[in-house]
Amino acid sequence: MSYQHQYVDGTRIHFPIGKVVCIGRNYAEHAKELDNPVPTEPLLFIKPGSCVVELEGGFAIPTERGSVHYEAEIAVLIGKPLSTKPSREEVLDAISGFAPALDLTLRDKQAELKAKGLPWEIAKSFDGAAVLAPFVVGSTFADLTDIGIRLTINGEVRQDGNSSAMLNPIVPMIQHMAGCFSLQAGDVILTGTPVGVGPLNVGDDIVLELVGASSFTSSVR
Repeated sequence: MSYQHQYVDGTRIHFPIGKVVCIGRNYAEHAKELDNPVPTEPLLFIKPGSCVVELEGGFAIPTERGSVHYEAEIAVLIGKPLSTKPSREEVLDAISGFAPALDLTLRDKQAELKAKGLPWEIAKSFDGAAVLAPFVVGSTFADLTDIGIRLTINGEVRQDGNSSAMLNPIVPMIQHMAGCFSLQAGDVILTGTPVGVGPLNVGDDIVLELVGASSFTSSVR
């Protein structure tokens, strides 16, 4: 079955899946763990909607293409068009939901591309490279600078971050993105990953959560 946005109560969201707009190195400690410089301005890239799959029920990874790394992230679902320079109020009004997500990366391929000064798309946009859980409604969080994201694999907490540590907070981040290219209803924002990324393996059992708001179990096939 093809992916469709939905809320945690099972209600389907009528927006089509659009593009997935990502920000790289948005947590300083994550940049350091991969020996990357901390960016001085937002580092943006886009995954196509075709790479999105559901978290629930398990998901597959392309084991024949080298090491596949997990990156747990807070996902933001856009519910109204945004462009040019939206106000803070317009951004908040356009947020339809939040979910925990996995931005999967072919780490060996990414390193190869980076060494050649080439774009990352091959490493970031393969089928299944964006794993999304169901969304809680946009009004769930009163403070968008205090959202926890946690990933547990085989009973061990691997990532435990909070939006308070973001170099580019959620609302200014979306304002910047909308100034670069229009955002549409159904687009998803992946807001960066905290420290602790690493390889996934077939058979791994996963718990992915927005701390205190939603929690999901899954497995790697």
